[in-house]
Parts: sequence; C-alpha cells; structure tokens
Amino acid sequence: MAISAAAVRELERNANRIRRDVVEMIGVGMAGHLGGSCSLADIISALYFHTMHHDPKNPKLPERDRLILSKGHAAIVQYAALAECGYFDKALLKTLKNFGSPLQGHPDLRKLTGLEANTGSLGQGVSIAAGMAAALKLDQNPARVFVATGDGELAEGQLWEAFMAAANFKLDNLRVIVDKNGLQATGKTKDRFPIENIGGRLEAFGFAVQEIDGHNISEIVEAFEKADTVKGKPSAIIAHTIKGKGIPFAENVASFHNGTLTQELYDEALEVLAKREEALL
Repeated sequence: MAISAAAVRELERNANRIRRDVVEMIGVGMAGHLGGSCSLADIISALYFHTMHHDPKNPKLPERDRLILSKGHAAIVQYAALAECGYFDKALLKTLKNFGSPLQGHPDLRKLTGLEANTGSLGQGVSIAAGMAAALKLDQNPARVFVATGDGELAEGQLWEAFMAAANFKLDNLRVIVDKNGLQATGKTKDRFPIENIGGRLEAFGFAVQEIDGHNISEIVEAFEKADTVKGKPSAIIAHTIKGKGIPFAENVASFHNGTLTQELYDEALEVLAKREEALL
C-alpha cells in the first residue's frame, strides 16, 4: 500500500526530531556516536512511527514487534525514538552517559523501558534476533523482529552463522536491516575489511533481499511492507545511507563515528535541524 505524501512528511519530521535529540544528547565536549545514529534516523522513524506494532503504555505487549540494534553503539538514536514515542520523559535524554542514568553508551534492557536486548559487542545482535524470531514462531506469535546492523559490523563471523541459522529455520518473521553507510570508526569499510556484493551474499545465505535508499521514507516503508509478503525465508533490507546524514559537517566524515562537538559545531547542527523542521511544516 502506497504511503501518502502527508504521512511521508510526518515521518520526515519525526526523523528530524530524532536527529535533534541525538545532537542534544551528545552535547558539547562529550564523545558520542553521531554518524551511525543519524544514518539510521529515517529508518528508525519509519519503524517506530509507522511500521512496528508497539504500545508505549504497554511496553511488554506480547504481540509487539521487536527492534534490536546489533550496532548497539548507535543506541542514542533508539533512545530518541523511544522518548519521542512516549516510553519515558524526554527530560531523561539530558542524562545520557551520566552516572546512574539508564541511558548509557550501549543499551541495557534492565534499566530502560522499551529495549529488547543488551547489545554493543558487535556481531551478536542478529543471533539474539534470530533466537527471538524462532521463539515467536514456536509460540505462534505474529510479532516480527527487526534488527539493524552496520556494514562494518559484517566483518564479524557470528553474523554469518546467524544468517545461516535464520534461513535454515525459515524465520520469515525476521527483518535484517544493513545500515550501509560505507564508513566505520577508522575510515572507509572498503579500505578496512571490504565485503563486496552484500546483497548477493545474503541471497546465497538464503535471504530475500531488497536494496533501498535508506533516507527515502517511501522506499523504506515499501520495503518493510514487501518483506511482510515473503514466506519461508528471512528478509534483508540493505539501506544505502550517509553517515552523519542531516548534519552537513558530519556527513561522510569517519571522525564523527564517535566524535566530539565543539560549542560552535553543536550550535551549527541545531540551527540546520531547526531550519529543516521549518521546511517540513
């Protein structure tokens, strides 16, 4: 079903708010994963505000869809979305990484409502998601499991074991999202650990694969809807994204994988996002 122009615009506004929250959480003088959080913002907006079945007032709803960030270092983009949805008071966002805060550098489901797994050790998230998906199928629960991984993370062997297992057990309730922004902490992925033809490899491992523009809301929503029609195999959505998307000085800049903002850069980022918000009204 095609999404309306008005709905697309609202999801774009939500993505912009998520990016603003990310910048405000990182603040001035504290290192934070700006790049990989902003590259995922449009996808996260589409998931939380359109695609996923969930209820902030009933966070343990048995039939809820689950989202896991295998790239757990981008937790702040999920924190922002959870706050915007109403899982907790947005004032809590200002406590990011403070001692005793439930909002730490990597997600901890024991401390924050709305999280589904503790992640951060790269390579483990898809295994967790596949296990959840298998359990849901055994319970005849219609919920879907979404898991986001980075293209740099694909160098982890455990991911590929999990891909094989997901195909073997015909986990058609599993959606793997590859945030393919081409950069990792120390530079370009192609210069560090090149993995060519990711789509072809995932198809060979037994996935139904789609490739999309990860910043095009219509394409994102359509891809998730198409994945719902796939039976007997898991789905993978390779999202071509820009690291630091929406923050011009951070776009395609590896140093903002986990960078620090000066007061000047912080103000510049918020000004750009404020103008974007006005343009989307």
